[in-house]
Amino acid sequence: MDALRIALQILLGVTSLLLTLLILLHKGRGGGLSDMFGGGMSSSLGSSGVAERNLNRFTVVLGITWGVVIIGLGLIMSYAT
Repeated sequence: MDALRIALQILLGVTSLLLTLLILLHKGRGGGLSDMFGGGMSSSLGSSGVAERNLNRFTVVLGITWGVVIIGLGLIMSYAT
């Protein structure tokens, strides 16, 4: 059980870093800190290229994986005696 807990903790660290990086790569949609740093020059909100859609998909999959790892770690730690 300790090996699984350690593996999940390592996976949590890696997915956390990747998720942070992917969220920062997203294009600003206006009205926030992205406008302050020059991101206010965005084109229409509805159009996104293939790269943006793939980035969205990968971010969602990684976010779901992150959530599953957190739930798994919580269950392991709650049932560990």
